[in-house]
Amino acid sequence: MTVNLHSDTQTRPSDGMRRAIASAEVADEQRGLDPTVNALQERVAELLGHEAALFLPSGTMCNQIGVRLHTRPGDEVILERFSHPIIAEGGGAAAHSGVMIQPIDGDGGMFTADQVRASLRTPGDRYSPESRLVCVEQTTNYGGGRVWPLDQIQSVLEVARSNGLRAHLDGARLMNAVVASGVSAADYASRFDTAWLLGAPVGACLAGSAELIQEAWRFKQMMGGSMRQAGIVAAAGLYALDHNVERLAEDHENARALAEGIAELPGARIDPSKVETNIVIFEVDDAPRVKGELASRGVEVTVFGPGRIRAVTHLDVDRAGIDRALAVLGELL
Repeated sequence: MTVNLHSDTQTRPSDGMRRAIASAEVADEQRGLDPTVNALQERVAELLGHEAALFLPSGTMCNQIGVRLHTRPGDEVILERFSHPIIAEGGGAAAHSGVMIQPIDGDGGMFTADQVRASLRTPGDRYSPESRLVCVEQTTNYGGGRVWPLDQIQSVLEVARSNGLRAHLDGARLMNAVVASGVSAADYASRFDTAWLLGAPVGACLAGSAELIQEAWRFKQMMGGSMRQAGIVAAAGLYALDHNVERLAEDHENARALAEGIAELPGARIDPSKVETNIVIFEVDDAPRVKGELASRGVEVTVFGPGRIRAVTHLDVDRAGIDRALAVLGELL
């Protein structure tokens, strides 16, 4: 049986989630009539401390609409160099919003208020783009699932606000941060202009003010994200919030066990103390070769460059799966 550590996006609906999907009450979400979609939007808005929320087909669309809401063509967006909109969204910010990207070299995917301040363009300089938006990714993906401390987020937001910038939170793994830190989702998300949450097989919810979410609806329609009886998939989101949040702690424990096991292997390099949630990134010589050999023996991982491998724990990988992955990796290294 395959141990799929490729990503936590690989999880399959449980029997309970499938029942929720099958029994979902549905109607036309474009007309605001789907009760399950409406319930999920209200739930996420309250969870993140915002007025309203909008159900979208993907987290990538949440990011793309977020950028579009807060910028004009020719503006500049400040992000960590390896954040999702830079490495995994097909240049969408340039294509959909006509913006430039100002990448910051973060520590574990996190940057500081001073780095934001140093990245700002001179206001009114007609030769430069306008600094318009700061984006934060919680937890960090390429940075290894690190959790932004709340005070660091607040200091970044203070610099943004004092310089007239808006702020957007990519919350793909926000609930991992909540479980790991004990800080509420609203404490993390409410001070951003927009924030989103992902946690089900299909879809994500973008939250913000009622005015911004009304504008986001137009971009949802424009980008082909409007659906019809979407309660079928929104029901999975509600189920995930009810049943799958606290159990994320198990994924974190499994990730730490995986990291500690890898640290004992010759030919692998990792600092287990930096594994805070469910993402484990370690270094090996010739990562593509190691990935291929792991796959041939039933262990799926992701290559992050020639010398880095990412493994992500989730609902479908138990401790026995972690032990098997370690055994196979030990044989290879």
